[in-house]
Amino acid sequence: MANAHESHEVIVTENGLGRYQQAVTVGRHQLIADEPVSMNGADAGPAPFDYLLTALGACTSMTLRMYAEIKKIPLTNVHVALRHEKVEIEGRGKFDYIYREITLSGELTDEQRVRMLEIANRCPVHKTLTGTVEIQSRLTDPA
Repeated sequence: MANAHESHEVIVTENGLGRYQQAVTVGRHQLIADEPVSMNGADAGPAPFDYLLTALGACTSMTLRMYAEIKKIPLTNVHVALRHEKVEIEGRGKFDYIYREITLSGELTDEQRVRMLEIANRCPVHKTLTGTVEIQSRLTDPA
């Protein structure tokens, strides 16, 4: 099997340093995930939904930068702020809402700004989150 960096596989393992703390390996990168204190974690790292928002924010910003470079748009900075909420809708249950605010700096025309929002909604992570996703899970034996 290829290593995590070559296969783009993410490995998550309990690290034994906290009730919910996880060691996350993404290629050559080492990260920590944990739950906040309000969820009985130690807040040693971002929570799982924080990583989900991170993926969307990073993909949005990178996609906008690539588009601006290709189209020679004078974009000087992209700032993406995100938050996640579960919202109760009477009679329909709880729904997940992600709020994303994108700040574009530079001398952009109104038309370029409108187009940049359209492009933001086409970033690969946005398309995955708003599309049909199937997760296939299986149990394996410990090595």
